[in-house]
Amino acid sequence: MLLGVVGIALYLAVGVFYLGSGLVMPYPWVFGMWALWLCGLVVVARVFAESRKWTPVVPVLAMVLWVAIVQMGSWIFGWTA
Repeated sequence: MLLGVVGIALYLAVGVFYLGSGLVMPYPWVFGMWALWLCGLVVVARVFAESRKWTPVVPVLAMVLWVAIVQMGSWIFGWTA
């Protein structure tokens, strides 16, 4: 149970990066990032319901995905802070 709660708390903390994406990327992309984070919230809730021990993996994957998208946008589109 504790791992599940920690995973959800970490996912909410990762949401700060998704929320702050507007500092790095244009707003059509930011809205997509917010939608992606909301989909991840559904995923973390389902993982919590199925197997709580895997819940901390979801925020790690969400952070890796955020970094990958921002980095690719920087390389391809020239996004800067």
